[in-house]
Amino acid sequence: MTTSPLFPGFDGLLTLSRREGVDIRPTLLRVLTDLYVQAHKHTPDEERQFIELTSRLIDDVDDATRAAVRARLAIYPGTPDETKIKLGLKPARPEWPAPVAAISSSPLASALGQPSTDAEARTSSGMSMQPADATEISDMFFRASISERIAILQNLADTPLNAAPKIPEARAERAIETLEMAAFVADVENFTLELGETLILPARLAAQIVNDPGGEPLVSACKALGMSSPTFQRVLLFLKPEFGSSVQTVYRLSRLYDRLGERAALVMLAAWRGSTAAVSRARYRPMLHDDERQRVRAATAPARPAQQPGSANVVRLGTQGSRR
Repeated sequence: MTTSPLFPGFDGLLTLSRREGVDIRPTLLRVLTDLYVQAHKHTPDEERQFIELTSRLIDDVDDATRAAVRARLAIYPGTPDETKIKLGLKPARPEWPAPVAAISSSPLASALGQPSTDAEARTSSGMSMQPADATEISDMFFRASISERIAILQNLADTPLNAAPKIPEARAERAIETLEMAAFVADVENFTLELGETLILPARLAAQIVNDPGGEPLVSACKALGMSSPTFQRVLLFLKPEFGSSVQTVYRLSRLYDRLGERAALVMLAAWRGSTAAVSRARYRPMLHDDERQRVRAATAPARPAQQPGSANVVRLGTQGSRR
């Protein structure tokens, strides 16, 4: 098989691993997946070869690797349907799917009422999102086009990643009332401040969500808050002139809001929060390898003078300057 430039030397590495007796298939599958999701689009030949290569590895790797790859490809818009089926994910459909709150399991697991493998046991209860993965999901979403963003939100409903907890109902009701009043007077600043405080997001990220020209981040944020569809439509009409003056934009975002599931919005909220944690961690990372060691070293005692004050022999002089 001729290997695409996207996956150079793959067959040689696989052959070498068999010859040397070192199982590098989990590493190869992770690297292969990372290379594939880095590109927004793929040629038919690259997609075909990705399907062939992953199908040779998915069944032979450990459960942890399979679960990690499954989580990564679940939110990538360009994952081939054959690979999704191989991983137990739902293939993409032309129409928007109904919201799915649980991860589909294998027929054997459904028949027995329990997951059939350790990986399915972990993914059925959800997977915690690492800060690096959260940052990648958030960046991928903001960089994506409108159609790609819709695909990402669609896939988030089926991802095994854990969603953020729902905002308490009383807090959400107060916030929605404040947001609607701010939108009615086109007070974008206070709208952004209230949205960030309610969703526990930094001001920078809240402003990025509100000021995004496409509007999809605002859809996801308001859905995570539990805002009703009529209220969201009023927010669209009054908050920003570029939204309210375009009938097509209001209709498109309102339709997306109605079809977006709560779980997908909460998973995106978890990604935004996780990306914030990654930025904070990088900001306070030691610059040198021994910085942390230097911090915990005991402070050296100040050097004591060789002669303490008051300890020297005092020489007294008389009134005429003679020694006594």
